[in-house]
Formats: sequence, C-alpha cells, structure tokens
Amino acid sequence: MSGAMAVKENSAPSKVNSGGSIPPGSLPRSVNFLLGGTAGCGAVFVTQPLDLIKNRMQLSGEGGANRVHKTSFHALVRIVRTEGFFALYNGLSAGLFRQATYSTTRLGVYQSLFDRFSSSDGRPPGVLTKIAFGMIAGATGALIGTPAEISLIRMTSDGRLPPSEQRGYKNVFDALARISREEGLGTLWRGCGPTVLRAMVVNAAQLATYSQAKQFLLTTSYFVDDIKCHFGSSMISGLVTTLVSMPVDIAKTRIQTMKTVDGVPEYNGSMDVWKQLVRKEGIFSLWKGFTPYYARLGPHTVLTFIFLEQFRRLYYDYYVRNK
Repeated sequence: MSGAMAVKENSAPSKVNSGGSIPPGSLPRSVNFLLGGTAGCGAVFVTQPLDLIKNRMQLSGEGGANRVHKTSFHALVRIVRTEGFFALYNGLSAGLFRQATYSTTRLGVYQSLFDRFSSSDGRPPGVLTKIAFGMIAGATGALIGTPAEISLIRMTSDGRLPPSEQRGYKNVFDALARISREEGLGTLWRGCGPTVLRAMVVNAAQLATYSQAKQFLLTTSYFVDDIKCHFGSSMISGLVTTLVSMPVDIAKTRIQTMKTVDGVPEYNGSMDVWKQLVRKEGIFSLWKGFTPYYARLGPHTVLTFIFLEQFRRLYYDYYVRNK
C-alpha cells in the first residue's frame, strides 16, 4: 500500500489527473500519521469479514474434523449458520485498533521517510530505497501493532472453539486487559518475530509490485493516473504479496493462537509451524485461506489507498495550497 504513494510522484505528466501530484513534504508529519490510520480504519469496515474467514481457514484442521473448513465459501456458510451473520464482524474493535496502531505507524513512517529523502526538486527516491523504507515502516508498525494483532486473531477465531474453551472477549480493550492479567504482559507480543517478518515482506512486496504494475499500466493507452489504474495495480500487487507472505502469515496466526499445556508451547517458532503443517497437511497448506486472504488484501489496499489519497488531497487543497 505504501508503494502507492511513492508511485504517484513518478507518473508521467501527461498521465496525471487534473489534481496534480502533492509535492513531497507538503503535509505536516503528524498529518501523515493521522491520515494513514484514518484511511486504514475506513478500509477495515469493508474487509473485516474477509479477515475473519482468512483466520478461520488458516486455523482449519486444529480442534478436530468438525473444525475443518473445506473452502472459503464453506467457512462463510458455516459461520453464518452456526454463529449468525454479525459473527462475521467479531473482532471489529480489534481490527480498528490494529489499524489505529499498525497502519498509523506504517504509513506515517513511510511517508515521513519518503518526504525526507526526496530531492529538493521533488524527485522521489529510487526503487530500492523505497523498498527499504517500506520494510522499515512495516517493521516499526508491526512492533507497535502486535498487541492489537493478537487480540484480533483471538477474537476472530474464538467462534471455532467449543463453548467451554471460548475466551469470550467483550472488545479489544477487554482482550488486552485479560491477556495481560491471565497470561502475562509479554503474551501481547507473542509471535512478534513472525509478525515483524510478515510486515517487512508485505511492505516490500507491495511497494515493488505496485510500483512496477502502475508504471506498466501507465505506458498503455488504456490507463491514466486515476482510480481505475490504482485498482488494477493494487490487485496485481495484492496477488504477488499474498503468494509471498501467506506462509509467514499462517505461522504468525498459529503461534498467536496456540495454547501452552503444562508449560510446553504447541509450536517452537515459525519453522516448527511450517514443518508440522507440511508433514500433516501437505505443502499447499502453507497457502490455506488464499482466497479470503487475497480477497481482503486487494480491496483493503485499494480502499486504503483511495481514502488516503482523498484525505491527503483535501488537506493539501484546503490547508496548504490556499495559504
């Protein structure tokens, strides 16, 4: 997603829409952080059900045969039938809190670095530099957002457990408080390693593929720098990012939801998750939940980008350009 902002300044003049590009450094640093989080929160209202289905698919197979979801559609039907339609929005408060922490930090850090290292004439940094910025921003956001991520994973997966084993968190703040009290403060950062790794992989993949996809689309006669181009570039970026990051995401999900029995954790890190998955369920289990993951990542990237660009444009037009 962060690559979307970077590519905009690279577009050829004849292909830029009438609003023009926002010069690097035009918006205050605090505004970049605020708008990044706001855009992410707006997108999560649409993508939360897909995130829940993705998490259920990744945990499918744990807890017995009756917890197996054959396909994403099968998971959707079973959730609605057994838990009700609004169960698709279980964990919404955690999803919003995650965006308020992770996305605010990630997008704010990226834009701040992007502005800082753009040349005085407005020329953006090179591709490798932008990839490095994306990885730094992703890692920083993941460190801050891991507690919200753990709450989100647990709240969206709670319905798959037998009633006697469900945690029953009321909201994200109840989840954070109970996890700290019942399992120790350090549990809020369980799986922080794979979470940070996933964030770095996702940001690097999104940045590189979005940039290249948009650059290619703008060389054709069918696209200009508008929402249609952003949508196409984001979906291509989402596909590549999904393929690359899903094994890391599955390891993160399983580690964050695992139980410790008699002091022995279920998994001993990402490598152990991958080994057990491949041995028990086959190599393609590393991409279990691919459809909802991609269906979420693509629209979430598109929506976040559209919201962010509109918010930045409004702020620039009303508070910067007219000064």
